[in-house]
Amino acid sequence: MKLMKVLKLILVVVTMAMTMAEALWLEMPSSGAKCVYEEIRNNVVVLVEYAIVGINEQNQYSFIRDLISLKVTSPFGKILHHENNVTNGEFGFTTTEPGNYMACFFMNSQTPDGKAVHIGLDWKIGIAAKDWYSIARKEKIQDIELVLMKFQAWVQSIREKLIYMKKREEEMSEVSERTNAAVAWFSGMSLSLCILAAATQIWYLKRFFRKKNLI
Repeated sequence: MKLMKVLKLILVVVTMAMTMAEALWLEMPSSGAKCVYEEIRNNVVVLVEYAIVGINEQNQYSFIRDLISLKVTSPFGKILHHENNVTNGEFGFTTTEPGNYMACFFMNSQTPDGKAVHIGLDWKIGIAAKDWYSIARKEKIQDIELVLMKFQAWVQSIREKLIYMKKREEEMSEVSERTNAAVAWFSGMSLSLCILAAATQIWYLKRFFRKKNLI
């Protein structure tokens, strides 16, 4: 009985953690673009689902067609996904370098009939992007084994994220130390130049006053 209680608690924790996906509702401007981004480490699976919806004054919903384009780029500007006149769909990719991955929606024309355009965006990362039920069917595993597998994957994900954050902290510390050293060197050079300029000015003034027999 204690084992079952522990497993149920694990199931609740894992389920809560797995449902914390990046689900957003974006309101598009009348022209221009709307972008969202997230910092993701490398070698991580990302699954994106989206739907373009128009809302009229009576709060009636309908799909919007031939109005918006979608482009997803990597931290170094590589286009990972590009599609014109999107309505709804999904796509996925695996990150190849750490950094900010950006998804941008562009208005191709004016909104028809004065409708407000909203975008439903579900941005799933890492273990949240896995189809666990397909894995369970393929591997022929039971519910308890699936829970343990999810828990193990979640712990591994947390560990990898902590390692990534520690590495980023070390990189930022190195950049900060280099910046402080450069600022100290620049400050020393500036002070030395100021002292040299002041000494030169004093020497010139003394020489000038002696020539004029003022001192």
